[in-house]
This record gives sequence, C-alpha cells and structure tokens, in this order.
Amino acid sequence: MDFAGVNGGGSVDASSAEKDFVQCEKIVREWARSALEEEIEGDGHTLQDLLFFLHVPRTGGRTYFHCLVKKVYGAALECPRSYDKLRFDPRKPKCRLVATHDDYSIMSMLPREKTSVMTVLRHPVDRVFSAYEFSVEVASRFLVHPNLTSATELTKRIRAKHKGVSTLDIWPWKYLVPWMREDLFARRDARKMKGLSYVNSNDSYNVEEMAMPLHQFINEPVVLDTVHNGATFQVAGLTNNSYLAEAHDVRHCVQKFTILGEHVLQVAQKRLDNMLFVGLTEKHRESAKMFVNVVGPQVISQIASDSSMEGLSKIKSVTEQNSLLSDSELDSNYHQDGTSDQKTTENVSTENLEGIKKNMTVEKIMEEYKACISPLRNSQSVRRTNSLREISPANFSKEARLLVPDTVLQQIRSLNSLDLRLFKYAEGIYAKQNERMHELVTTEELKSVSSDSHGIRLWQATVLATCFAFFILLCVNARRRRSKLKI
Repeated sequence: MDFAGVNGGGSVDASSAEKDFVQCEKIVREWARSALEEEIEGDGHTLQDLLFFLHVPRTGGRTYFHCLVKKVYGAALECPRSYDKLRFDPRKPKCRLVATHDDYSIMSMLPREKTSVMTVLRHPVDRVFSAYEFSVEVASRFLVHPNLTSATELTKRIRAKHKGVSTLDIWPWKYLVPWMREDLFARRDARKMKGLSYVNSNDSYNVEEMAMPLHQFINEPVVLDTVHNGATFQVAGLTNNSYLAEAHDVRHCVQKFTILGEHVLQVAQKRLDNMLFVGLTEKHRESAKMFVNVVGPQVISQIASDSSMEGLSKIKSVTEQNSLLSDSELDSNYHQDGTSDQKTTENVSTENLEGIKKNMTVEKIMEEYKACISPLRNSQSVRRTNSLREISPANFSKEARLLVPDTVLQQIRSLNSLDLRLFKYAEGIYAKQNERMHELVTTEELKSVSSDSHGIRLWQATVLATCFAFFILLCVNARRRRSKLKI
C-alpha cells in the first residue's frame, strides 16, 4: 500500500504513514469486534415488537415505506419520527413502526432485543446518479429567488413558521442541498457576468455553466463523506450522522486506508444477515410480494396477540387471509419540501384494527398501493421538470445517463467498492428470502388443498351414505311388496 505522508523535503515519510495506519487499524478493529459482539444471535427473521426501517437515501425507500410497509402496519401503529433525530419513545406499547435516515447506530436508542430491522438497497452506481440528480434538483428550486441571500432568508422564515421537517433537515440532504444551492447561484452569477442567456449541450451531466458536472460532484469532500459507500457506512452505523462517538474516527480511517474497509464490510454483512427483511430497488415488484407474504402475516399475528389493544378478537382470523401479492410497481420518490411530524394514535380503536384487517387482504393492499404510487410518480415528474427548467439544458433521465463517459462510471465504482460488494451480498440474501417465501407459500397452499380435499372427501362420504341408505330403503320396500303378493 502507498501510505500518504510527505515530509518537509518532499520524500515519503513512510514511518509516519505507517504509524498512522497502525493507529487506524487498532481503532477500526476494536470497533468491529465490539460491533460484532453486540449482534444478537437468534432468528432474525421473526418479527419483534418494533420494526425499524433503515432508510438508505435514493433507494425508493420513502415510497416503499408509505405505499407498502405502512399499509401493512396501518397508520395507528406508526411511531412519531423525523428523518434526522429520534423523536419518539420506543417504550410506548402501541409504537411498532419507525422509519428514518438514521444509520444503524440508532439501535443504541432502541430496545435492541425487541427490535427488528429492515432495509432496501440499490446498485451503487445508480444510487450515486440519483443522489447527484436529487441534490441539483432540490437546490435548483431556489433559483427563482433573485440571489442566494434572499433564498436563504425566506427558507428560514418558512421553516420557522411551519415547524415541519424539511428536506434541509434530513441527512444527507442537509449537507448536500445547501452546498449545491450555493454552487448553482455562483454559476448563475457567472453566466450573467459573461452575458450568457442560453447554453447548448447534449450532455445533461456535464453542463458546467449551469450546474456542477457529475465528474466534479463525485470528487467533492462532502460527497466523499456522505454519498460514496454510504449504504455500507449506514448499515454499519458509521455515517457523519451517527450516534456513536467513535464512528467518525472509524469512518475517516477507512476513507484514508481503504484496506481497513474489510472490517466495516464484515459488520455490515453480518447485520444484513440478521435483518428481518432486505429488499432491492431493482426488484421492486418481487420485493413487495416478498414483504407482504413473509412479514405481513407476522405483523397481523403480532397485533392479534397483543391483549392490551381493544377489539383484537375481531382480527385473529386475518392471519389466514394473506396470499401472494400480485405484481405492482414502486417508484423512487422522496419527501422534498416538508411535512409535519406524525403523531402516534394513543388509543387504537376497534375501527383502526378493522381497517388493518381489511388492508391486509391482497385485493385491498393492491388497490391502496397502486393508488398511492401513481400520484407520487406523477408529482415527482412534474416537480423535477419544473425545477430543472432553471438549469436547462440539464435534463436528467436514463437515456442521458448513457452519455456519461466510462471513465466517470469506473471512478464511481472505485469510490463505492464497499457498497458494490455489500450490494452483491444483499442479492444473495434476497435469493434466500425468495426461497423461504416460496416454501412458505407452498406450505400454505398445501394446507389449503388439504382443507379443500377434506371438504370434498366429507361431501363424497355424505353422498355415498345417502345413496346407500336410499338403496337399503328400496330393497326393504321391494321385499314388503313381494310378501304381500304371496299372501
């Protein structure tokens, strides 16, 4: 390894660099050992009292949560939350579902033995593209203001007035968007000074007069710290939003000496192994089907067994109503302007529980799911089109991505080597989950067939018995008629 360290004369100070490496190796190894020891051995595929949805940015997680997971649980069981700081008491008995952009270190705030974790991962190259596009898109909305000062002051007043959770409060956008916003205003000012009113380009990811090019974005310090290998650091609990004091030293050591990333990857893989569910953005339909069939019945069973909730006896039969979820589409859409904190319903009524019962049928959940994702997809498309008008000719799309040079794509892969390996590992976990789902569905189908067969056999026996009785009656009557004739 080529250790980074240069002395005053310009030669490599190998001893100093080696000392730094030894110190970093000690820090990372100690953290990894402690993290692995904290992992609870057991059946991670059994739903616990609380489900934590670890939301990796730009994986379609928000749509997945609101249009699917929340539909399975019902709004009444959702914990009050923010996407940055913990705002709920996990000891509340009716609080069973939380989703945030917090990393795995949030588990230090939760009842670990009573908490299940789920997440959705995406191919790292696509996730970096999406992070770049979203940063530019959100920042470009501020260009309707005459200058950066005006945009910043107005934003502060609006946030103070509404007291909601804005994109500017959410990790990692609280770092990326203000930074990108400042860059966009600087480029607009430069265009005005040059007298440029229009820029012509066929490459949406390299229109430097309008927005920071992708090849520059991926090398910026804030992106190196929040985007690259972001999924691995988030699952490991090592983001710059971590609750652990040692997280920052560990992350910086891994970023400085990439070989130490093996320890972080090992922890992240172990945690994926122990998660209740791991979905893939690239397999939206299959992930949705899998979640409903594997996790859904456990949610209903959990609710049904909670004797402290009113009206539970009315929903105990729901566990038998779940079946294969038909194909549907998820869309990647993020909460962009702001929303108010959602409050947990303290008193879960019978009507709430009956609502959960109805939503857990295949037909119901599909109706609500499709109705949910359609407006999200449409609003995202309209919002993006309107936002990017300010920086035309930038027009982000799958087709435009094909024009990005291979050298840039290769650099993205190199900067996200841990995430690439974690994603590959997640694909293996996903395949195993798929096998378990089919085993579960097959078992349920066999039970159903057995039940139906039992019903058919009972019906056949009844018919045969009736026919036999009728035959005996005919014989008796015939004998009586013959006896009368002889007399």
